[in-house]
Amino acid sequence: MGTPKALVRLHGEPLAVRAVKALQAGGCGPVTVVLGARADDVTDVLRAAGLGTAGSDVGVVVAEDWDEGMGASLRRGLGSLTHLPGTGAALVHLVDLPGVGPEAIRRVAEGAGHASLRRAAYDGVPGHPVLLGRDHWSGVVGSSAGDAGARGYLAGHPALELVECADIAVPDDVDTPAQLRRLAGVSPATGVRR
Repeated sequence: MGTPKALVRLHGEPLAVRAVKALQAGGCGPVTVVLGARADDVTDVLRAAGLGTAGSDVGVVVAEDWDEGMGASLRRGLGSLTHLPGTGAALVHLVDLPGVGPEAIRRVAEGAGHASLRRAAYDGVPGHPVLLGRDHWSGVVGSSAGDAGARGYLAGHPALELVECADIAVPDDVDTPAQLRRLAGVSPATGVRR
């Protein structure tokens, strides 16, 4: 993409800002944004949108080992939440999924608790977001490596609940300019194709 995906714009808005707004509109908070490459630039973009500033309920942490893959970001993000009292679960959402909006986030997060382990599914195929109850954090952190993230922990886990979201979201990720152009037809408000 020529730049970190968090800085890529869709409908004039950086993907990092879109993701945070989707999480907030989906009922998540506080929101923790895990950054890696060009963290200062992404932080500036978030602040310009009124996010990641004092009183905004959005925090920023940097995964210094971000180049190791998604697992490093997941470990850093969960590690930053362990000190927050009353945090029973974390909903993990990726910045390159602009077609996943508040409705899918809300559906996956519904009734979250310490033992929750949920994953969005699209026509039965597992995707994101993923809800990790606090009881699962140490297991996820212990198994997170490279670009697999929580995949190894979730695979075949007996507590995992798939939550169907194909009716309310488009799970296509944005890895190329062509994919970004295709997703430009997705409604910024709902995450559903127009």
